[in-house]
This record gives sequence, C-alpha cells and structure tokens, in this order.
Amino acid sequence: MSSEQHLQDEIDGLQENYSLVAEKLKRLRRDYAIATDTLIRFQLEKQIEQTGTELQELDRQIADLEQTLSSGKVYRALLKLGYREQTRAFRKFIETHSVGAFLISGSLYYGQRWLLNRLVRQNVPNIMTGKVVRIELSRIARRSDSAALWRELGGRVGLGRQSSIAEIAERVYQWWLTQNVLLIFYDVDCLSETLLHDLIQDFWLVLATKVNTASPQGSQFKLLMFLVDYDGCVGSWNIPFVERLDLNWKPDNPVKLPEINQFSDDELTNWLEYAADELPTKLMDRIDETVQTILKNSDNGIPEPALGEICQLSGCNWYDEEEKWLRL
Repeated sequence: MSSEQHLQDEIDGLQENYSLVAEKLKRLRRDYAIATDTLIRFQLEKQIEQTGTELQELDRQIADLEQTLSSGKVYRALLKLGYREQTRAFRKFIETHSVGAFLISGSLYYGQRWLLNRLVRQNVPNIMTGKVVRIELSRIARRSDSAALWRELGGRVGLGRQSSIAEIAERVYQWWLTQNVLLIFYDVDCLSETLLHDLIQDFWLVLATKVNTASPQGSQFKLLMFLVDYDGCVGSWNIPFVERLDLNWKPDNPVKLPEINQFSDDELTNWLEYAADELPTKLMDRIDETVQTILKNSDNGIPEPALGEICQLSGCNWYDEEEKWLRL
C-alpha cells in the first residue's frame, strides 16, 4: 500500500468516526432540550461538552492528514519541474558507476539543495541508509585555512582534530567496505580555489583511487561526494572537473553537472499541464495566468522563489515543508 493510500484510508476512517460522534452530539443536544430533571440536564451538559471536544479533535486530525496528503501531491509534482539536464547527466553516470563526485552549481536561491535531495532520493535512495557526512564549509573562518578544513572533516568522520588526510580517507574507506557512503560539502564557494583543489587532489582522488583499486569491477556499495556551490563561480575555477562521460573519463574525476538556470515560461507551462493530476484545479483553470504569477513572484523564474510561490498557490508553505522534503 502506498503512503498516499494509507493516508487516505486514515482520513476515511476518521471521517466515519466523525460522522458517528456528530450524530451522538446531535442526539445529546436533543435530549438536553427536552430534559426537565436538573441532574439529568447536568449530566447531559457534561457529555455534550466532552463530545464536542472529541469532535473538534477529530476535525483537527482530519485537517492535518488532508494537508499532509495535499502537500505530498505538491511535492511529487515539484519533483517533475525543471533540472532536466542535471538529472539526465546524473542518471547516466549512476547507472554505470558506484563511485563518483559531482559539482552542483548555480546562483544564490537556484535550488542547489533541492536538486541534491532530488537526485539522491529519486536515483540512489538507499545511500541515505548508509553513512552520510555533511560538511558546512561556511563554518570555516578563512577561505584559505587548510588546517580548519581538515579539522572539520576529521571531526565529522569521528577522528581527532589533528588527524592526517590519509587517516581521514582511510576512515571513509573502512566505512565503504560495509555500507554506502555519501559525502556532502555545502558552500564550496566559501573555499579558495587552491583549497578546493587540495580537497579534491589530496582527499577525494586518494579515496576514490583506493576504492576503485579494491573493487575494479564495481561494488555493491556506493561512494558519492557532492560539492554544492551557491555562488555559481566554482565551475570556472581551474579544477579538474569533467562535463561529459567519454572513453578518457576516469571515475575519480569530479563531474560538473550543468549549471542551474531559471525556470522559463514554456517550462512552467509544460510542467503545469504534465502535473495537472497532482495540483489544485485552480492552478489549471488559467494556466497562462498561473505561469505569469509564478514568474512575477520569483524574479522571473528563480527556482527557490518559484517553488515557494507554487506551494503558496497550492495551499501549503514551502518553509513549513522544506525540512521534511530536504533531508540532506
């Protein structure tokens, strides 16, 4: 049974119960209206109060579940909007390789974190049950402080603050021998070009080479690393990124996914028509008007404001749902 069907069954059960309690309340009020005995009227008054409270609680539970069901439909619809080039490139890679690093890049508010979660949850959801390491590079005080970078990474993998790069790579390698491993470096634009180069050369390439040497034909476990750039500058740095898979590509070279762009008028129109079954009908009544509203309130299609506006039009709040939808 799907989660959506399970929610609908819960709602149906609560609505049945609501009808029974509402009928009970109706009868209690009728009995109260004709009762003359003071004690009986007092008892009925208390029962009416208790039943009314029960009815309010059932109403609240039904409303919460209906909101969850509606939000779930909006979420599934949003997973089909945009990011086609990035999704296609990632799928092509992940179908044939179990070890890889990826740069997700775009301007501020272009939905880098949304895309990261979308790529993982749609294509490699099992990796989230393994070891997941998140590094917030904005925590590092100075862009070129290599010692701070390695201290942060060493601490995140459970080693001492003075651990060597080799020890850090070995710890991650040992994890990979028994489980999937996902490494996420947020805010790589906060690093200097030199320091990001060192992170890739001294840590990732050493780790990827070790893993590929141990399992040249591929492993049942995946080792993936994401570099998340919120400024859109990292792709132009002198870093050994590759943009397409060819015969000369090596699995330890980081893949630069296509840079994220704004949502276009045509893209939003086609999406609304494609996702019609999962969105409120009011969005479909005047599709052109809906598209123009989204573009107007998102600075002409900047992804995150556009996602937020679509949620608003669909009766849910992006900021309320964000932490449930974005687990990474």
